[in-house]
Amino acid sequence: MKKIIITIDGHSGCGKSTLAKSLARKLNFLYIDSGAMYRAISLFFERSNLILPDGALKNGFLEIMSNTY
Repeated sequence: MKKIIITIDGHSGCGKSTLAKSLARKLNFLYIDSGAMYRAISLFFERSNLILPDGALKNGFLEIMSNTY
């Protein structure tokens, strides 16, 4: 079976997630909220103090990333 990926782009708050969830439900597709995944990963690194306020990476950042799956 051919793999189909649908992406939806637009401004924040314009209903992308609502549309994507509804479309996935109707097509019986898997819905993945990539925005939530991005925010969760960002929050993890912020709370782990591995990213400095100027956006630079602290020592240990690459080691953690290389040990993840």
